[in-house]
Amino acid sequence: MTRGPRVTRIDDLPVRDELRGKSPYGAPQLDVPVRLNTNENPYPLPEALVERIAERVREAARALNRYPDRDAVELRTELARYLTRTAGHEVAAANVWAANGSNEVIQQLLQTFGGPGRTAMGFEPSYSMHALISRGTGTGWISGPRREDFTIDVAAARHAIAEQRPDVVFITSPNNPTGTAVEADTVLALYDAAQAVKPTLVVVDEAYGEFSHHPSLLPLIEGRPTLVLSRTMSKAFGAAGLRLGYLAADPAVVDAVQLVRLPYHLSSVTQATALAALEHTDTLLGYVEQLKTERDRLVTELRAMGREVTDSDANFVQFGRFDDSHTAWQQILDQGVLVRDNGVPGWLRVTAGTPAENDAFLDAVREMTKEQSA
Repeated sequence: MTRGPRVTRIDDLPVRDELRGKSPYGAPQLDVPVRLNTNENPYPLPEALVERIAERVREAARALNRYPDRDAVELRTELARYLTRTAGHEVAAANVWAANGSNEVIQQLLQTFGGPGRTAMGFEPSYSMHALISRGTGTGWISGPRREDFTIDVAAARHAIAEQRPDVVFITSPNNPTGTAVEADTVLALYDAAQAVKPTLVVVDEAYGEFSHHPSLLPLIEGRPTLVLSRTMSKAFGAAGLRLGYLAADPAVVDAVQLVRLPYHLSSVTQATALAALEHTDTLLGYVEQLKTERDRLVTELRAMGREVTDSDANFVQFGRFDDSHTAWQQILDQGVLVRDNGVPGWLRVTAGTPAENDAFLDAVREMTKEQSA
């Protein structure tokens, strides 16, 4: 029997060329007293919700010998009700699709509207998974322009769209990692620019939408069949461990993504847990208001220390500027506080935590500042 050479590294495997030299997505997972690097909601689920989850999961467990509802009709109906009530535009279950985190939503959209021979564009720095999932689906990636203040230059963006002719355009609002929100007029201008070239899917990633000072961009999907809004339950609902994302769009888009979704992709347990969380929306959104207050406090106090801070509409704050952001990251970590070095030169990102966690972070920045000025 003939044996091939011993494989010891990824590069020794016959992986696709566009994946060579790339790193998997992920933030450092370190055991430190204060972890503010992954934009999680710091508040555990209330006990009443935990009990309701147990009830719903217990009920679902009795039928685990059967496949789950393939189309998640009850869940999509409740998500539509939530969006209608909170985002200022009426949608129905036919407008909504759910998957395992907003990342799977993005993946399904790229499998359907991207793929080999097609391209996607995003305005970087932005959510790095847009580019990673594009490459993973064989979709070419194009990095679009941003201004120095991290806002989107509409004229430059329209020019890039006309020149590059992407098949999918991502607009992230609020943007990750900068926290900046995108105005509705900007979205409409880029949508119109994209459609002027050819029918193009435009995805508004609103993962942090509930934290924004601005109203949701959901109403913009009306009459725009290739405009999609993506959301998640990981942030505002404090359910990062649930892995539940969803989109709202024209029903034809919902029908289209079902061409690529895996059979029974949302487990009965996932659907039951998400339905329980949706029953406690008011309580969970109360935590969002607390986090918005803490986020604004971080912005105020960092600026009082002389730090530059990007205006934030999310549950995190981008701050700087540093001659060496990784050294600054390490100095804060040495004080027992973990923040995120996203690779944006001169900047770091901190998640809004509990008041005590935020106090520890601010103290760490003060200590770092003393060390840098000594």
